[in-house]
Amino acid sequence: MAQGIYIPEQNEEQALIEARQSASNRRFSIGQRIATHAALIILSLIFITPFFWMFTGSLKTEADLNALPITWLPQTIDLGNYIYGLQALPFALYIVNTLVICLCSMIGAVLASSFVAYGIARIDWPLRTPLFIIILGTTMIPFYVTMVPLFTLFRNIGWVDTYLPLIVPTFFGVPFYIFLLRQFFLTIPKDLSDAAKIDGANELSIFFRLILPLSKPALAAVALFQFLISWSDFLGPLIYLSNQNHYTVSLGLSFFQGQYNTEYGAMMAVSVVLVIPVIILFFFAQRTFIQGITLTGVKG
Repeated sequence: MAQGIYIPEQNEEQALIEARQSASNRRFSIGQRIATHAALIILSLIFITPFFWMFTGSLKTEADLNALPITWLPQTIDLGNYIYGLQALPFALYIVNTLVICLCSMIGAVLASSFVAYGIARIDWPLRTPLFIIILGTTMIPFYVTMVPLFTLFRNIGWVDTYLPLIVPTFFGVPFYIFLLRQFFLTIPKDLSDAAKIDGANELSIFFRLILPLSKPALAAVALFQFLISWSDFLGPLIYLSNQNHYTVSLGLSFFQGQYNTEYGAMMAVSVVLVIPVIILFFFAQRTFIQGITLTGVKG
């Protein structure tokens, strides 16, 4: 006769306790995910609110913009701000000028910073650590401290009212980018470099044919950082550029702000148009950008 399997009462109680704990853990995990997503949604709304206000403001009339209490949505959609804003100034020329500065400074920042970072991270020489500390120390010096000496230097060599003061300094390396790229280069195994040296490769060959292809995420992050900084830079062009044909988009927007009156509708409309390329660029490059930022902090 087949005998039934006997389960002690203690085992039944233990199984019941484990089942309750498992259910409690699932409820806690669900609650934690809900709280996390709710916090992220709230923070997202806080960050999106200024852009939403700028977009709706670009479609409002002057009366709606100055209305009290505030009206978040336009009573009547008015495209006159876009027509006036884009026709009042040669923004197509300003966009081209800004792109020239952005692309050239982006190339300079990527090449120079990667060279310096490679020398600090991959080549053994006695003073590389003190030099790296000095480079990091320069990030603590505010731009306003060096603003006047740099302007005097560039004026004496005849670079004022040209794009050179905004581009050439990036070809000497940017400390923050050097730090990011050094952190990334340290994650690449040195066995690869040693194997390349055994095959007869020199440092330049290793740098261009081995390290740079493996560092695409970090290089993309540096390039995107520099593009965004150059695109939105206002103080640099304001100091060095005086010819209106050389102006950038940031300086162009300042024309809508007068001494006694500011044309907020036109300023918001042009700002919406100018921020669209940056948003598109980030959406296309966000995976590489986030990957590069994440990997640069793997090893110190």
